[in-house]
Amino acid sequence: MKVDFSKATAGIYDLCVIGSGPAGITFALEAARMMPRASILLIEFGREAMPAHNVLDDSICIENLRNHHEPYECTNKGLGGSSATWGGRCVMYDPVDFLSRDIVRDGCTWDLSFLEDVRRHVPRAAELCECGQGPFDLAEDPARAESRIAEGFQSAEVTDTVVERWSMPTQFGPRYRKEIEASPQIHLLEGCRASRFGPPDQTGCVSELFVRVGESATESGVRSRRFVVAAGTQETTRLLLRSPQLFAGLAGVPDALGRYYQGHVSGKIASVQFHGDPRKTEYGFLREPDGTYLRRRFHFPAEVLCRENLLNTAIWLDNPLYFNPSHRSGAMSFMYLAMITPVLGKKLAPPAVAHSVTKGKVTGVPAHLMNILRGLPGSLWTPASIFYRRYIRRRKLPGVFLFSPQNRYALHFHAEQVPDRKNRMELGPDGDTLVIHYSLTDDDVNSVIRCHELLDAHLRKLDCGHLDYWFDRAAMPAAIHDMSRDGIHQSGTTRIAAAPEQGVVNSDLLVFGTENVFVCSSSVFPTSGQANPTFFLCAMAVRLAHHLAQA
Repeated sequence: MKVDFSKATAGIYDLCVIGSGPAGITFALEAARMMPRASILLIEFGREAMPAHNVLDDSICIENLRNHHEPYECTNKGLGGSSATWGGRCVMYDPVDFLSRDIVRDGCTWDLSFLEDVRRHVPRAAELCECGQGPFDLAEDPARAESRIAEGFQSAEVTDTVVERWSMPTQFGPRYRKEIEASPQIHLLEGCRASRFGPPDQTGCVSELFVRVGESATESGVRSRRFVVAAGTQETTRLLLRSPQLFAGLAGVPDALGRYYQGHVSGKIASVQFHGDPRKTEYGFLREPDGTYLRRRFHFPAEVLCRENLLNTAIWLDNPLYFNPSHRSGAMSFMYLAMITPVLGKKLAPPAVAHSVTKGKVTGVPAHLMNILRGLPGSLWTPASIFYRRYIRRRKLPGVFLFSPQNRYALHFHAEQVPDRKNRMELGPDGDTLVIHYSLTDDDVNSVIRCHELLDAHLRKLDCGHLDYWFDRAAMPAAIHDMSRDGIHQSGTTRIAAAPEQGVVNSDLLVFGTENVFVCSSSVFPTSGQANPTFFLCAMAVRLAHHLAQA
C-alpha cells in the first residue's frame, strides 16, 4: 500500500528497503512471500511525474566523461529504478569471476561457494524477471546442444553455447506497482530521500534511518528492525559514505568503501567473416517454446582466461556501424535516420542505447537516403516489421540484428574491468556531492585485443572464418579508449569480503560493524565479469530475502 511520510515515521517496521529498482522490488516481494507477517517499508526517492532534474543526479560530478556517461544517462528515479530503460538482457556470472587471478590483483574477494548459493535462487529470479526457466548454457539443452553459431564452428579455446536470456523486457515499476500497492505488508513511500543512518548501539544494531521529503533539508527518522540498502551503486555508496558512524565499532571506515569502482569495457574493433553457408549462421535470436528470446555469445572458458591471464569477455555478432552508409543496407539507414531525428529518436531508445547506434554522429545523410531508395520496399518493410515486434508485442523483440548474405558481421565485445583502487566514488567538500573517478587501465584494453586474437586464431584453425580488424594493431588501444563508455553497469564500491580490511559487507551482505544493515546492490560485486549485473543481482536479492526469513 502507499503511505505518506507521517505514517511511515509513526511506527517500527520489520524491514526497511531503501530503493525500488529491480533489486529492491525483488527483495520486497520475496521477503513478503517468505515472511507473511513482516511489515516492510519500501522507500523510493522518485515519484510519479518526476521533474526533468533532481537533486541526486545534479549533485554527481564525473571526472571523466570520455569513458563515463552523464548522471542522467546512468540511472532512473522512480518505482522500478533502472529497469525503466533496461533492455532486459539477463546473463549469469561465471565461475571464473569468483577465482583469484593475477590480472584482477587482490580484487576477487568473493568465492565459488557464494556463486553456488546464489544459483539456488536463479529460478525465482528468472520468474520475476520473466526470462524463462531454461539454462544459460545450451550445452545443457539436449535440443540445441549440437547446434552451432556458424557452419564449421566447434567449441574449444572459444565456446558458442553460453547465452543471454531476455525478459519481456520487465520494467519493474509498471509490472509490479499494482501488486505492491495492493500488499498489506509492503508500505510504499515515494518522493523521499534516505539521507544517513543513525548510530548503531553497543551490539551493532541500527534503529533509525534519517529521511528527507523530496529535496527538503529537514530530516525525520524512520525506525526499523532491519535495513536493506538497494539504492543502486551510486546512491548506496553515497548513503554509506554519509554514515561513517555505522563503522564506530571497527578500527575505522573500511578502506574499500567507494573504491574499486568498475563497469564494462565495450565496443567494436573488428568484423568476422564466416566461410560457411550464410543461412546456417545464427546471427539473431533463438526462441524457446514459451516465447523467451535467447542469443549466443562467443565466450572464453575459465582455463583459457587463467592460462592467458585475461579478463572475462563476451563477444557477439552485431550489425555494422549504423552511421556509416557504406553498409549499403536500406533498413539500417532508415533506422539510423529515425534515431537521429530529435523527437522520434528519444522515443525509440534511451540516450545510452541511442548512442550505441548513432555514436553521437549526424553524418552521410544523402548516402543514407540513397541506401533507402535502393533497398525499397525492404528499406521500409523490414523496419516496420521490427517496430511491430519490438514495441507492440507483449514479449518484445529485444534488439535488431540483420541477416548478412555475405556472412559478415561486426563483433561487439563486452569485457570485465580490473578492480582498480583509483576508480572510486567519494564525497566532495560539501559532504554530499558524489565525485566519480573512472578510467580504463592498460590491462582492460590489452585484454580486449588479446581475446579478439584468440577468437581469430580459433576460427582460422577450424577454417570456419577469420577476423578483419578495423584498426591497425598500434591504433587499437586508443580506439578502445575512445569508444568505450559505461557508468550503467556499476559495481565494486561496497564489495563483499571476508573481513572489513578487504571489503564493506560479508557474504550475507551484512555491513561490517553492524548487525542489521544489509546492502543489496551490484556495488557489492568485487569483480564485474562479462555479464550485465541486473539478473545476478535479482538472484542475490532472492537469496537475501530467504536468509533474513531463516534468521
